[in-house]
Amino acid sequence: MQQNGTTILLVHPLGYSAKQAGSDISRVANIMPPLGLASISAYLTAHGLRNDIIDCYAHPDAGDRIIAYLQAENSAFIGFSCTTSSFFDGERLARLAKSIQPGIRVVFGGVHVSAVREAVLDAYPVIDYAVVGEGEETLRELLATPEERRNAVEGLVLRGADGKAFFTGRRGKLLDLDSLPFPDYKKLAGYPESYTLPIFNYPKAPNGSCISSRGCPYACSYCDRSVFGRTFRYNSAGYLYRHVLFLKETYGLRHLNFYDDQFTFNRQRVVDFCRMVMGKPLGMTFNCAARAEHLDFELLQLMKAAGCWMISLGIETGDELLLAAHRQNVDLQMMRDKIALIKKAGIRVKGLLMMGLPGETEASIKKSKAYVFSLPIDDFNLSKFTPFPGSPVYKQIKEAGETMGTFMEDWEKMDCMAFQFVPRGIELARMEELFIDFYRSHFQRPRVIWGYVAMLWKSPDSWLRFLGNLSSFIRFVATNKRIGG
Repeated sequence: MQQNGTTILLVHPLGYSAKQAGSDISRVANIMPPLGLASISAYLTAHGLRNDIIDCYAHPDAGDRIIAYLQAENSAFIGFSCTTSSFFDGERLARLAKSIQPGIRVVFGGVHVSAVREAVLDAYPVIDYAVVGEGEETLRELLATPEERRNAVEGLVLRGADGKAFFTGRRGKLLDLDSLPFPDYKKLAGYPESYTLPIFNYPKAPNGSCISSRGCPYACSYCDRSVFGRTFRYNSAGYLYRHVLFLKETYGLRHLNFYDDQFTFNRQRVVDFCRMVMGKPLGMTFNCAARAEHLDFELLQLMKAAGCWMISLGIETGDELLLAAHRQNVDLQMMRDKIALIKKAGIRVKGLLMMGLPGETEASIKKSKAYVFSLPIDDFNLSKFTPFPGSPVYKQIKEAGETMGTFMEDWEKMDCMAFQFVPRGIELARMEELFIDFYRSHFQRPRVIWGYVAMLWKSPDSWLRFLGNLSSFIRFVATNKRIGG
C-alpha cells in the first residue's frame, strides 16, 4: 500500500452534467448528505486509514476538484457510491481518475452494484472492485489487504486470474451499529448549509438527516434490498440520543430527518428515545418514516412530546387490489385510521405514492387519486414507479417481457423522475398526462393551498427557498419532475 497521500478518495457522483444541475428541481427541493459515505469515512479513519469525501451532488462543480485532488494527492484508491441513475457518471469519473493516476484502484459500492454484482466488472474494465452489501468492514479489509490476498475478503467482487469477475460471498457477520463512530460530517464540504431537506418538510433551519437503522423486514415488490437484505438492525435509544445531541452541539441543527425505512419498527427503542428527549430536551424537532401498522396513539403522543413534526407513510396507491399484488398487510381503512391518529396527536402527515406499478390502469389511478384526496394528509409525494435492479419486480418484468408492459431501462433516467416502465394497456403520453393531472389537482385544492399558506409561520425558511427558486418550481409544474421523498 502507498504510504504517502490519502488511502482512498470517496466520491458521490452527480449523475448528470453539471450544467443540468441548476435546472434540476429535485436539487432545489432536496439535497441529502451522502450519509453512507460519511459513515464509511468515519469507520476507515477510526482504523487509521486516511480518506476524504467529494460530494458532486451537493457541489456540481466538484469534478474540477477531483482533478485537482488527484493531481495533488497520491491516493491508492478512489471509491464511488452510486445509485442506478448515477452509475454512468461514476464510471466517467473513474476513467478520469485513471487518466490522471493510472495506478489508482477503482472501487464501486452502493445499491446498484450490490444488485448487479459481477456484471459490473465484466462490462466496465475501469472498475477494479465492487463492494456488495454493507460497506464499512469490506472496504476496510480491501484497503488493508495485499492485492494477492484480496480474493479472501468477504463482500467483494473482483477479477480472477482468468480475468473473469467473481463474488466472494456476503459477509457472515454484520456490524453492531452501536459500535460505529458517528458519520464524519465534517468531511462534507459546507455541511450543514450545503444540504437541504424537502421544501415545506421542516419547521426550522439549519436541519439535517440521520440514519439510525439499516434494512427492512418486509419484501415489497418494488424495493431493492440488495445492500441489507431483509435484516433489520438499529441503534439503541442511548446511541441515538447521543448522535442527535452531537449534531445539535456541533452543527447547531434545529430539525432532523430520520432517513430510516422503518423508524418505529422497534417500538420500545422509540419509546426509550422519546423519554430521553423529554427528560433532557434537545430543543430540536424531527421527521421520520413509518409503516402504519407500527403506530399507535400512545406512541404517537410520546413522539409528539419529544418533537416529532411529521411522519411519512408509504401509501403507494389507493387501489387495494393493485397494492395487494406488491406489498404485505394491505388495508386502506387501517391506513386511514392511523392517519387520523397521527393528526389527532398533532403531527403532520406526508403520503408517499407511486404511479405506474405493474397492473396499473387508468381506473386504478382514478381510484388512487380519490382515496388520497379524501385523506387529511398535509403533504404528498408522487413518484414515477421505477423497477430497480435488485427489486423482486425487476426480475418479474424482465422475465415477463411485453406481457407486463414496456421497460426502457435507461439507467441514467432511472431516478423516479421519468417513466421507464409503462404498464400494459396505457400509452406513455397518457401516463404523463395522468401524472401531471394528479399533481395539479392536488395543488389546486383549497385545503392544500391554505396548508402551504400556513407554512409562512410554520416553516418560513421553506417559503424563502420557494420564492428564491420560484422560476424553477414553475418549470416543475410544467415538466412534472418529482420533489423529494
